[in-house]
Amino acid sequence: MKILNASQIRQMDAYTIEHEPIASIDLMERAAKKCYEWIRRHLKKHRTVHVFCGLGNNGGDGLVIARLLAGTGHKVSAYKILHAEKASEDFLTNEKRLSGVRNLHLKTLSDGDPMPEIGVGELVVDAMLGSGLTRPLEGLLAKTVQHINAAEATVVAIDFPTGLFCEDNRGNDPRNIIKADFTLSFQVPKLAFMFAANEKFLGSWYLIDIGLHQTAMKAVDTKYHYLLASDISSIYRPRKKFAHKGHFGHAFLMAGSYGKVGAAVLTARAAVRSGTGLLTLQLPRCGYEVIQTAVPEAMCIPDEHPQFISEVADLEGFNVVGVGPGLGTHEQTARALKLLIQNTTVPMVIDADALNILSENPTWCGFLPKGSVFTPHPGEFDRIAGKTTDDFDRLEKAIELAHRFQVHIVLKGAHTVVVCPDGRCFFNSTGNPGMATGGSGDVLTGMILGWLAQNYSPLNSCLLGVYLHGRAGDLAAARKSHEGLTAGDIIDQIPKAIKTTLRM
Repeated sequence: MKILNASQIRQMDAYTIEHEPIASIDLMERAAKKCYEWIRRHLKKHRTVHVFCGLGNNGGDGLVIARLLAGTGHKVSAYKILHAEKASEDFLTNEKRLSGVRNLHLKTLSDGDPMPEIGVGELVVDAMLGSGLTRPLEGLLAKTVQHINAAEATVVAIDFPTGLFCEDNRGNDPRNIIKADFTLSFQVPKLAFMFAANEKFLGSWYLIDIGLHQTAMKAVDTKYHYLLASDISSIYRPRKKFAHKGHFGHAFLMAGSYGKVGAAVLTARAAVRSGTGLLTLQLPRCGYEVIQTAVPEAMCIPDEHPQFISEVADLEGFNVVGVGPGLGTHEQTARALKLLIQNTTVPMVIDADALNILSENPTWCGFLPKGSVFTPHPGEFDRIAGKTTDDFDRLEKAIELAHRFQVHIVLKGAHTVVVCPDGRCFFNSTGNPGMATGGSGDVLTGMILGWLAQNYSPLNSCLLGVYLHGRAGDLAAARKSHEGLTAGDIIDQIPKAIKTTLRM
């Protein structure tokens, strides 16, 4: 699914109006009715409703919602906020349609007017401004936002919280942004939805299909995408009847050190569960018996050193290499990583301590084989890319770094994002807070390694790994709870995640 900016969304509206065809006032009615229906399904217990309307089309949506809610017995107060000299034509049309509607009172709010009283637990509908804002709020709108935020009410933002910028909010004033409990986004998500700093403004967000023209949706160009199950199933290749393990690759994994052999176990188990034909691990001798017991499906090359990796095994016969989980940063291990990079011609999946070593030796990145993948969490990313100020800054640096080193970067978070060398970004839609637990990232590395071994492209391996990792976590959380979820639980659900997502 595409993530669009405010200008692109306006273009989609215009195309739909021209080619469906449909009058703009009727498209507004359709969009607002979808929001009304969502409110009726989820928040019908809120009988007293305050609808705050700007003078543009977002305000027009609010007037329609106010009319429809009043028509089903809610006590509705709608507020026309006089923040501009004139209103849009569709706003004015819907204002006229409020005449004579029972249970609805339309009031105007001007500079200097007292703010309306909002009772505890009442419902507020924010329909002041949409997603096109480019500068911080001031004056009457800022005052209204602060008043709503101070109330103990349930707040629903229509399309977008008033005051929030659609993409980059680094220059915004957080005091003047609506703090919604729910955001009902028209048709597509916005980039701002993907960043942790905006959670307090968005609350839980939902996509409302308002029937924008699919021809225009297919034609519009964007580098930002939101991963859905349909995207994943479209790249999956079912196995043929006469396939054998040699068809699905031989992965090599260098991982583990004294006290961190568990990371190697988790990565290996995830790679095997994700379908790699063969897996060979190199790890220190202290982990030999552990791996042979915990992952009997894998072959093992014990390092000469008992506690950490000190050398590089023969890489002949492997079609993908993974390195990093639990590796440690010993000086001999760092030298081994340098030799591994120099001697490897197949794609590498690089995680954890391998990234930390690279952050101290950035020139080595220039020798990485084509098709390689970084899988950092934010701290690891900042060590290799430089300190970032917020999520948007981190994304911009990830785009620049992916291009400079010609790697795919899987930047882990609530909406893990796959950043491509060409600048495209794919944000994940699966996963939950229970996955914020030790070892979850090792599982993701193993899953990407497993798909890459099966000769999927680096991008598709990342997309499969990221989406199915989150899906497995969601299945595990449904059984174990967020608090009780472990990395091993995610691995146990990988087969079901694959089966239910790919409709096998």
